[in-house]
Amino acid sequence: MSATTSSTSTRPGAGASGGSAKRRLRLNVNLRQYGILAALAVIILLFQVLTGGRLLLPGNVNNLIQQNAYVLILAIGMVMVIIAGHIDLSVGSVVAMVGAIAAISMNVWGLPWWAALLVALATGAVVGAWQGFWVAFVGIPAFIVTLAGMLIFRGFTLVLLTGGTISGLPPQFTAIGAGWIPGFAGGILGRDAFTLLLGLVASAALIVQQLRARAALRRLELPREPGASFWTKQIIAVAAIMALTWLLSGYSGTPIILIVLALLILAYSYVLSRSVFGRHIYAMGGNLFAAQMSGVKTKWVTFFIFVNMGALAAVAGIVSTARAGSAVASAGQNYELDAIAAVFIGGAAVQGGVGTVVGAVIGGLVMGVLNMGLSILSVDAAWQMAIKGFVLLLAVAFDVFNKRRAGMR
Repeated sequence: MSATTSSTSTRPGAGASGGSAKRRLRLNVNLRQYGILAALAVIILLFQVLTGGRLLLPGNVNNLIQQNAYVLILAIGMVMVIIAGHIDLSVGSVVAMVGAIAAISMNVWGLPWWAALLVALATGAVVGAWQGFWVAFVGIPAFIVTLAGMLIFRGFTLVLLTGGTISGLPPQFTAIGAGWIPGFAGGILGRDAFTLLLGLVASAALIVQQLRARAALRRLELPREPGASFWTKQIIAVAAIMALTWLLSGYSGTPIILIVLALLILAYSYVLSRSVFGRHIYAMGGNLFAAQMSGVKTKWVTFFIFVNMGALAAVAGIVSTARAGSAVASAGQNYELDAIAAVFIGGAAVQGGVGTVVGAVIGGLVMGVLNMGLSILSVDAAWQMAIKGFVLLLAVAFDVFNKRRAGMR
């Protein structure tokens, strides 16, 4: 009888412990996912007040997207590199070199703009393959390989442009970085109808995707976010999407680069979260030896991570050159630092194994809002750099603090 009583008495404790563990897991996930998003919202509200409402003027929102597109594109690739436990310091130089090659392809070789895009993308992929070979198959640390690449490709850029500039690029090319989708759907309330329609479609697609993911968790009997929190998140996300499209519809409509960014975010979010390749990247960053023992072809995964990074650096080079309207030898300066900062601010772990595409994009937006807000306030460029450095330090310190607190439990 006593044994039965003892057995019965321990079950509630076990259940409470299991429930407590689930609550802690859910709390940690929510903090990681929503902390940086809340920080972005606070920064936006702060600068909106400090600038007297100028931060969220339609023209400034449009400029925020177009000016920071290169950071977001590079951050999408960089987060995969960092999750796998590597780093890439060469992306800024690759951006400059690809921009130079694209401009030469059109203005010197006489290629049509679309062919120049293909040449630029192929160049980026080849650069990524070159660096991936040394890292994956020769075994040289990525820091050293990409540091060498930063110098090599910057030198090639200077050689290609002879220290000068190539301008007069075709309008179809420059529209990629500085153009808008024509408002062929007319207007509503003085706003571009097509942009508003895109906002509605994006909102509906987001809700459907989130509901499907939630249903999948239910079928697998995995922990799910509480209903109130889930729907609050959806309402906030839809409100943010519609607010963005409302502001853009009052300027010149939907920037072409915004569509490119949306497609990249969707594609790479799927790759990281749903594909075998993405799971292998996380496995390598979490425990390289265990991944190797599990049959993951770590050398080939590393190789293709750098090929992908080179291709995305080429996309960023195309966008940067298109927005500037010319290829400049000094292009891409410090782009690698902006991308790395965006990834770490967005919640990626310094040791690898943790990070998301959406988090990296949010981190890039934090940097972009800081840049724009401080510029509107006419803060000196030196202080802008110092402030961004403090933000990066605090973001990494917050990640380290969370890990230590989790390890003490």
